[in-house]
Amino acid sequence: MLLLSKAVFALMIGFFISLICALLFIPVLKGMKAEQSLSTYLRDAHQKKQGTPTMGGIIFIVATMISMLLLYYFKKITFNYSILIIFITFIGYGLIGFIDDYLIIKKHNNKGLTEKQKLLFQLIISIIFFYLFMISGNEPLLWIHTFHIKIDIGWLYGVFILFLLLASSNAVNLTDGLDGLAGGLSVIAYLTFGIIAFQTGWLEGYETVGCFCFILVGALLGFLVFNVSPAKVFMGDTGSLALGATLGALAILTRHELLLIIIGIVFVIETCSCILQRYYYKLTHKRLFPMAPLHHSFEKKGWNERDIVKLFWIIGLFGSMIALAFGVWL
Repeated sequence: MLLLSKAVFALMIGFFISLICALLFIPVLKGMKAEQSLSTYLRDAHQKKQGTPTMGGIIFIVATMISMLLLYYFKKITFNYSILIIFITFIGYGLIGFIDDYLIIKKHNNKGLTEKQKLLFQLIISIIFFYLFMISGNEPLLWIHTFHIKIDIGWLYGVFILFLLLASSNAVNLTDGLDGLAGGLSVIAYLTFGIIAFQTGWLEGYETVGCFCFILVGALLGFLVFNVSPAKVFMGDTGSLALGATLGALAILTRHELLLIIIGIVFVIETCSCILQRYYYKLTHKRLFPMAPLHHSFEKKGWNERDIVKLFWIIGLFGSMIALAFGVWL
């Protein structure tokens, strides 16, 4: 009951601070003319989005960090290696996205950071992650909890960390194409990891990690007030990269790396649709889907944007329920 009270309290703090941050940041982003470029292939359907500011991820990133600092100040949480790893990932990837968004806005095209520059920053974060992970007493093991299997992969776990952070951050980034889609799916995913974290009693600072998840859920709900259709702000790479990479970090810290595939099932489907589209086109010079990522195919078929978002939210919720059943209770 105490953990439930903490979760609700953390969620409420995140929500209200996020609302305040949104009211402060959205006018600033509009004043900066931080507009997102429209897709050439969906320009007519998304014309109404013209002029909507991006970089909105700063809203829930700042709200989450302020909320965590407030809880720490009032001695409701403690800092430890686990939460330090999460902070470095969350802020680090948010900063990569922020720089990328800023360069795109400044240049008035879709050319932000180069792939090599992004990879360099991501590699630095992964090295710091792996170092802190190992000195905090963790072992480089892949766990499959349901079947009680542990696989020691040694130093290759560092490579695995880089891969998982890259994959999860890019997956959320690809999914962020409709109003409220990535934000709503992230609420479901972080809610799930919050429950898992509170059940992971062996994890150093598990209550703090759980509180972080619920604070971010609240912050995302506050952001979604302004992000659901018709959106008044987009999260941009600032938000999507931070959200995706931190999901990967939570999967590693709670030792539920493989379960992330089920929790983030929609992110996985969206990413796979892009990969399949690309290689199918190379082989046949034909498109497998009307458009990738998959949510745009539904748009091409004439689906309403809100209906697509609702469908994908339901799929994400169903995936998380399956993950909780197999990852926590068995």
